Amino acid sequence: MREYQRYAAVVAVFAAVLYAALLVAGFGMISLLADLEVIPVTDAGPLVGPGMAAVAVLLVFALLLWLGLRASPRRQRVALGYAVGTGIAAFLGFVVAGSVLYLLGNGPLFSGLTFAAAVLREPFAATTGILAFVVTLLYSLVLASRMNEHGRPLWPWERPDE
Repeated sequence: MREYQRYAAVVAVFAAVLYAALLVAGFGMISLLADLEVIPVTDAGPLVGPGMAAVAVLLVFALLLWLGLRASPRRQRVALGYAVGTGIAAFLGFVVAGSVLYLLGNGPLFSGLTFAAAVLREPFAATTGILAFVVTLLYSLVLASRMNEHGRPLWPWERPDE
């Protein structure tokens, strides 16, 4: 693995952790301010919500790695379209994972669809997609900003020209 790929992978790990933290904080604030439950269906069980969030975080992490590892530093750009696609993928992954997990716990196929409809009525699925968009955009900005650097970042007193 080349140095820029190691850098992209490490930054992707930090970005995925940031995304998970933003999800927890965002869900908590929305739930507190709007007096809403994150999982609107009462018989969903305790693992459906964390499973949905975990799928979204893992999906975003995989897409960040894909973005960071496939392009050389000279070809890195701010990826607005890729960020939009990642946001949509996280949104869909959140809803589909919840439907599948609810379906596995409750049985009939129709219950998974009603769960998806209930989740789509709440702001949490949209928050998942919006935060994925923001984190992916910032990740691509960080990678693109290192385009002309070679090696590790240097402190001002370490640079030979100063």
